[in-house]
Amino acid sequence: MLSAKIIINNEFKISDTDPRLFGGFIEHMGRSIYEGIYEPTHPQADKNGFRQDVLTLIKQLNIPIIRYPGGNFLSGYNWLDGVGPKESRPKRLDLAWQAMETNQIGTNEFIEWCKLAGTSPMMAVNLGTGDSDSARNLVEYCNHPGGTYWSDLRQEHGFKKPHQIKVWCLGNEMDGPWQIEAKTATEYGRKACETAKLMKLVDPSIELVACGSSNRDMPTLGEWEAEVLDHTFDYVDYISIHVYYGNPDDDTPLFLSRPDDMDAYIKEIIAVSDYVACKKKSSKKIMLSFDEWNVWYHSNESDKQLENWQCPKPVLEDVYTMEDALVVGGMLITLLNNSDRVKIGCLAQMVNVIAPIMTRKGGPAWTQTIFHPFLHVSNFGRGQVLQQVVDSPRYDSSEKKSVPYLCSACVANEDKKELTVFAVNRSLQEPMRLNVDLSSFKDYQVMAYQTMHHTDLKAQNTELTPDNVQPFSGENAEIRGDQLTADLPPASWNMIRLIRK
Repeated sequence: MLSAKIIINNEFKISDTDPRLFGGFIEHMGRSIYEGIYEPTHPQADKNGFRQDVLTLIKQLNIPIIRYPGGNFLSGYNWLDGVGPKESRPKRLDLAWQAMETNQIGTNEFIEWCKLAGTSPMMAVNLGTGDSDSARNLVEYCNHPGGTYWSDLRQEHGFKKPHQIKVWCLGNEMDGPWQIEAKTATEYGRKACETAKLMKLVDPSIELVACGSSNRDMPTLGEWEAEVLDHTFDYVDYISIHVYYGNPDDDTPLFLSRPDDMDAYIKEIIAVSDYVACKKKSSKKIMLSFDEWNVWYHSNESDKQLENWQCPKPVLEDVYTMEDALVVGGMLITLLNNSDRVKIGCLAQMVNVIAPIMTRKGGPAWTQTIFHPFLHVSNFGRGQVLQQVVDSPRYDSSEKKSVPYLCSACVANEDKKELTVFAVNRSLQEPMRLNVDLSSFKDYQVMAYQTMHHTDLKAQNTELTPDNVQPFSGENAEIRGDQLTADLPPASWNMIRLIRK
């Protein structure tokens, strides 16, 4: 049996978790919206066509913010197509995903859905084919109380009160050559700066997210962020960061190490952001919006066979495995351990498209393997993330040396008198005896220990076997003196919750 140790102290904290760290993403692509959250003919659809079974599962995840409407879709989207009477809305070719867009769901419908889901919108403006004038008009339409052309138009559309959207994205992945009207860093930086100025003149209370590099492999990584922030520094609050991981070569030890790459990526972007602040002699800290992250690779080949111009076009319908859940759990742990600078996180996406929730048209909704670590961290990872001193055995993967078998985060919630330990045992064969030093946490007891593992790392949840991979109560988690001891099964996701007596 492996042995690992964590030392924590209630005086040494990384940061309070911003609730928006546990956000989501819904894009006009695939069956995310149509046949996902919206299916008017479904037996469980409400009067607005929203699926109640999907809303029930979304609510379980306790998501405070959801990014919308894209994504690559955004860079060719005219928001005016999605407001006003539905019968008058145009059908458009979605060039980003080679699909048909009916515009039956738009800004106002999404806001209404957010209210039902108990979440808030994170709206994005088109800086591909769109311009600063369209962006400021959308802010006025959504946030101005009334008495102007755009705010009065919102009221004519049936929404008297402003939507009061607080977080806005300035485009999406504008460095990507796949993006509609991609930009150089200078082109985007100038456009984003002037757009941000206009948007904040309409509503000074909003927060803005500038586009960072599309991923860590982009050739202009670092240079892009430095140039973009040089232009936008005075107007934006966040720089975006995106990452997806996969296991196409079936190299599980390497795959399980990917959250460590994510951690390095975050620290690189922080370094560039702080460089720009130093250059400008400013004490302002640009925070990170990690507004796309997940595992994505299962659907790559099958998507090549799909017919174009469908509505919906069922792209990116990855069916997740037990090992995917371990990586997603590790990525959540990475977000927690960087919560001092990562303030927004958006799991991409929520329904059907690389998602924790799947649906069948006219049929049921069910949860995928990745649903469960997200549910655990979103519901029990709120509080103060603690600094850890970790002593873990290590392994060498095919690309990375000295990967710790233990991936962990500890979160204290003083209001609830709780302490939660999240841990992934990345060993494929051996259990791990985990010891956590609780010297500064007196009179705590184990309230619950949930673990998730499976004899088959490729095990999935499907419509026919929706409960195949589920968390269950673990054994051998106890406190003796000032030590928490728990036995973590091989290749397992674990959550141990403690409460003060």
